Amino acid sequence: MAMLEVENIHSYYGNIHALKGISLTVEEGEIVTLIGGNGAGKTTTLRSITGILKPRQGHVRLEGEELAPYKPHQIVYKGVAMVPEGRRIFARLSVSENLDMGAYSRNSKSEIKADLERVFELFPRLKERRNQVGGTLSGGEQQMLATGRALMAHPRLLLMDEPSMGLAPVLVESIFEKITEINKEGTTILLVEQNALMALSIANRGYVLQTGEIILHDTAEALRTNEVVRKAYLGIT
Repeated sequence: MAMLEVENIHSYYGNIHALKGISLTVEEGEIVTLIGGNGAGKTTTLRSITGILKPRQGHVRLEGEELAPYKPHQIVYKGVAMVPEGRRIFARLSVSENLDMGAYSRNSKSEIKADLERVFELFPRLKERRNQVGGTLSGGEQQMLATGRALMAHPRLLLMDEPSMGLAPVLVESIFEKITEINKEGTTILLVEQNALMALSIANRGYVLQTGEIILHDTAEALRTNEVVRKAYLGIT
């Protein structure tokens, strides 16, 4: 049984048919990436998984359990957390307060403390800036904070939406190294990323979305050498 199973979901924004029968799976321990151009439906897929946008048709299952009856905060309780596009940190709260907000669904103080130390080990810069107001951090530091906040929910499945957006190339490499490290520590990851080359370099498998439909699905290695993907998404001719 897959950790995450998305089966034939159709999602709408009003009358706009944004997702047209998306199906995908994520196995425990994998990094799976969704790639595609602007408007392809990548973020909408994540919103449909987390319950922010309720599909009108189809199924989203976490380890076989239907997620449709649950509200977004209840889906966090089930073990799914998201690092949203654009970071969306609490700009007026400190780094520590942002991280505390990530643990709102949990009760064990000892486990929360252990995960906070894990986040600080993963992102030492956050420990240095723990009392600094989130809105004054650099873009890269805010991405670290958004990721750390999601990890404070202790998710089994981490959804990441465009983690490299707006970052300098050297920071992009660092963020992707951290994503790999998070995965090796036992967190399954579904990664949405426009930097397809970087995403496919760390993923096990990938799906290519185009105008709300999946047009390709294969191993990351196969997608890297696929002529359509190379020309359309990797900038290689």
